Amino acid sequence: MPPKPLVAPRRARETPARDTSKARETSKPKETSKLRNKDAGVKPAAPSTLTVAAEDAAAPVTKRRWRRSWRSPLTRRILALNSLVLLIPVFGLLHLTQYQSSLIRSELDSLRIQARAFSLSLANGAVVTTQVGDEQIVPEQARSLMRVLLAETGVRARLFTENKDILADSYVLSGPGGQVQMIELPPPEGGIPMGWLGRHLDRLANWLPGQDNLELYSEASVQNADDYSEVMRALQGESPGMVRHDRSAHLVLSVAVPVQRYRRILGALMLSTSGKNIEAAVRDRRIDILMVCGVALGMTILISLFLAGNIARPLVRLAEAADHVRTGKGRQHEIPDFTSRRDEIGELSGALRDMTEALWNRLDAIEGFAADVAHEIKNPLTSLRSAVETVARIEDPSQQKRLMAIILDDVQRLDRLISDISDASRLDAELSRAHTESVDVGRLLDALVEVHRATVPEDGPRFQVEVSDSLPLIVQGIEGRLGQVLRNLISNAVTFSPPGGLISLRAERQEEDIVLSVSDEGPGVPDGKLEAIFNRFYTERPKSEKFGTHSGLGLSISKQIIEAHGGEIFAQNRYNGSGEVAGTRFTIVLPAEDA
Repeated sequence: MPPKPLVAPRRARETPARDTSKARETSKPKETSKLRNKDAGVKPAAPSTLTVAAEDAAAPVTKRRWRRSWRSPLTRRILALNSLVLLIPVFGLLHLTQYQSSLIRSELDSLRIQARAFSLSLANGAVVTTQVGDEQIVPEQARSLMRVLLAETGVRARLFTENKDILADSYVLSGPGGQVQMIELPPPEGGIPMGWLGRHLDRLANWLPGQDNLELYSEASVQNADDYSEVMRALQGESPGMVRHDRSAHLVLSVAVPVQRYRRILGALMLSTSGKNIEAAVRDRRIDILMVCGVALGMTILISLFLAGNIARPLVRLAEAADHVRTGKGRQHEIPDFTSRRDEIGELSGALRDMTEALWNRLDAIEGFAADVAHEIKNPLTSLRSAVETVARIEDPSQQKRLMAIILDDVQRLDRLISDISDASRLDAELSRAHTESVDVGRLLDALVEVHRATVPEDGPRFQVEVSDSLPLIVQGIEGRLGQVLRNLISNAVTFSPPGGLISLRAERQEEDIVLSVSDEGPGVPDGKLEAIFNRFYTERPKSEKFGTHSGLGLSISKQIIEAHGGEIFAQNRYNGSGEVAGTRFTIVLPAEDA
């Protein structure tokens, strides 16, 4: 399994009731001689200025200007992405090719049906047989019949002979060069806004790629069949259709069919009509889609603004609050609480609040640690000063020797205290940088007990080890630091156990946790001190032990290591059947690796 960094405790665990008093016991200097100066008493150290120094270290402080939510890049991105989705159908509506093609096919089919019916009527009503037996179309009868057939249809008909000459045109009432037919113009295309919009949509659609390159419709002053390819094909017996556009970019649809009688082709009839109806239908469809997209776009913009405000505004507030915490003095600024949102921003808010609280707690701990260090170092320094000042004024060799011994003890105490303080100050950095590995705490416990058995004298305490083998006792952690905690607990148990006393060590799996315990038969912990023994520089040693041999940092460091591994450590007094204290039990709870 790849190593992973240490994490904070996963959850609060129920522990035995403990005294929550914050009173800190400090070691009392041992009375050494009546010759000591009365000023050797210990005064509390002045509060540390590390917090102010940490704030000054952040200089120069710059204030950031946070954008309002509607001007923030996040808001613009949300608007752009949501609007882009709706712009896709806007561009797609310009490509109504399939719809337009279906309308053109339907119009051409309708023209073809009309042309065939008119062709049949012309073949039956406007064709005569000459004296020599030839059949020919009578122009006057054809024109008259065409006027009747095409009345109110809006379709233009042109009749060409087999010699390719134009014989009749429905737009001319009395033959070539005659009176021109008057056609009433259609009403304007909708209102001014819609007509303007429709025309520009048509022009834009014509410029888009994928549009058919239609042939330009042009009309000569004197027309013949060669001007129209569909007429030439109709003279050969086909019934083709053709789509063109005029100079105004409007569609012109035409169909040509042969006029034949008894399989002889006598001419060709060409019906043509404007495609403005098709263009209007396509234009109306485009405008309808555009209006729907416009309404949807407006709704999308409103929803996007609401969404952006719901996301960007809280983020801006969190950023501003974090900046105020960074640049402000004291704790007057607080991170907004959005945890009630129950979303990612709520989680971010909670994480920032927890992080800020952890930072303040760390600053408080640093300040308190500095004050405690100053206090603890001042004790032996005061003792040293008193002894040095006294030794210079006395001439009794025995008293001088006694004072020199005191000075040596104080120097050793200072050396031990500074070493422990150095180790404690490096512990945080080491735990934050170190990577974990799988540690078998059962095997580790057995190895440590074997070492202590080899070093304990014959009249020393006995060891009893119970390691459960039903489930693996594997945790993720730093083996050296976990071993340091167990060595400290075993060493304390050896120190407080009476000669021949029993020290019990257990390791077992309880659901998702590994539980370790170290029990002794010592005097126990004084009432109300079960929590205080984990404070820095707290010492509670046997009366027979020489003063100053311990710094009071062992259990504090142990608690720091265990909590960095996501676990907890606590102490309990053991009682016998008569209710008397029978010893102390220290319990460590660590999360199992496979939990």
